[in-house]
Amino acid sequence: MSATFQMPIRVYIEDTDAGGIVYYVNYLKFMERARSEWLRESGFDQQTLLDEGTQLVVYRLACHYSRPARLDDQLTVDATVDSIGRCRMVFEQRVWREAELLCRATVEIACLNGQTLRPKPWPFDLERLNGERAVP
Repeated sequence: MSATFQMPIRVYIEDTDAGGIVYYVNYLKFMERARSEWLRESGFDQQTLLDEGTQLVVYRLACHYSRPARLDDQLTVDATVDSIGRCRMVFEQRVWREAELLCRATVEIACLNGQTLRPKPWPFDLERLNGERAVP
């Protein structure tokens, strides 16, 4: 398994419902940001990929919510590459408040041709990700 990428997120009023609790879909936005920052830290730029005709899209997602986050909480969002296939990558992601797990998800990303929206092989070398397992 690859190293875990982590990033901090502060909960703002825009992230919450009327009761000051993070609206469920915003956890997915937090996870998207973590994957985007992981990609950037791995040396890949999403705009360059788009310009070159590559789109990365969520293909499948399973999410489990354990505890609510609230207004002004300082959270940590992580992303770990669980497996890599020819056109797909699976991330395990979690949202934490200190040592308390709030939410976890398995997110499968597909690599698509931007014009045909058909699967295409990764346009960059993912071999440098340590310990990846093949996706069937």
